[in-house]
Amino acid sequence: MVRIAVLQAGAELNNPETNLALLRRFTLQAADAGAHLILTPELFATGYAPARVRNSDGAAIRAELARTAREAGIGVVASTVEDDAGTGYISASLFDGSGEELLRYRKAHLFGDEERGSFSPGDGVPQVAEFQGLRIALGICYDIEFPEYARSAARAGADLLCIPTAVPATGDVGGPQPLLTYNAERISTLLVPARALENGVYIAYANHTAPDFTGASVIASPYGTLLAAAGADEELLFAEVEAAEVRRARKINTYEHDVRPELYR
Repeated sequence: MVRIAVLQAGAELNNPETNLALLRRFTLQAADAGAHLILTPELFATGYAPARVRNSDGAAIRAELARTAREAGIGVVASTVEDDAGTGYISASLFDGSGEELLRYRKAHLFGDEERGSFSPGDGVPQVAEFQGLRIALGICYDIEFPEYARSAARAGADLLCIPTAVPATGDVGGPQPLLTYNAERISTLLVPARALENGVYIAYANHTAPDFTGASVIASPYGTLLAAAGADEELLFAEVEAAEVRRARKINTYEHDVRPELYR
């Protein structure tokens, strides 16, 4: 069994020193609480503002994240800017407790004009890394809103999807009737549990805090239930996850086995 932590917190824009210190403090707190892994929000070290942080030193930030993982002795999942020969990406990395980077993923689905104007989309499908007996895949924010992403991660063998995210607070939109009202928090309460259920995976989803973001970070089980859920403010969530539960869930809900992909080409 692996105990995971999800950090929901607010970052200061373009202040990596302050943000990394906060991340380090919560990582040590999570380790003291028995966590083996902590997930942090999208672009937390720089703050989320794509056009304003696209030139940040992602390599230096990743070195600090690796040091934090070593100091705490637990895994860290964090999102950074990545530059590859002049092409910028929003990336997520998985570091183990020794500080080794086990996995890096480039955000495939960019959200909005600012992201698309500042970064290029990744073009790789999710990969899986072994960690404490779990098979972990990474995604970033908008990725989880596409069923194809989660299904491809499950087919790659993932037990747990770790999703750093930055969902802005948009307020209610839609018609005047309550049943027609939509708000961004429903990504956490509807889409994330649905992705977990239909693929038989755990999903950890870490967002920034209100008022600029929705908060509502969650940890979902492979049965589509919420094991932990945050409100709008700073919080550290915990849950126990195990690969054996993924196997049991997939025997009950056999979507992946029964789907007929040849019908949908």
